Amino acid sequence: MQPINLRSFAQKVRYNKNSFKKYLRKVEKNPPKNLLNILVDIDKEVWAETDCLSCANCCKKMTPTFTTKDIKRIANHLEITTKTFKEKWLYQEKKSKDWVNTKQPCQFLDLNTNMCGIYEVRPADCSEFPHFIKKQPLTYFHIHQQNISYCPATYKMVEKMMEVIK
Repeated sequence: MQPINLRSFAQKVRYNKNSFKKYLRKVEKNPPKNLLNILVDIDKEVWAETDCLSCANCCKKMTPTFTTKDIKRIANHLEITTKTFKEKWLYQEKKSKDWVNTKQPCQFLDLNTNMCGIYEVRPADCSEFPHFIKKQPLTYFHIHQQNISYCPATYKMVEKMMEVIK
């Protein structure tokens, strides 16, 4: 597994982002019947080739949505109240009412190792990222369109989809 070269990745994104988004919209409108099975196979290939710890762009440039359950679990792990946890690290978006990080990179990311300080209790949004395999995969295609700019694994997934789904 090769470490991710973020500079090279950024160049590829600049060059291919629009065509990848267009491709995802096309598949979303006319998906193959076996889409989930295709994505399961691609998922295995992508993770065999991807070293997340050499990247951590998701933690550096994005924020997860913290559910009430996530907030309780993490606060309990940190031995603080949910109120204190929210006041210290989160804010509630006005429009969506979602709880998200107040800053980036994530407060729990160790920038020296790219490891999560709360990995065992991290938000569900983090543990499920980048959301490749879902029972209703099409509901996440709009998210993949965003994530190709940040996540080399998502970028690789779309590349592999383009080889399999014409």
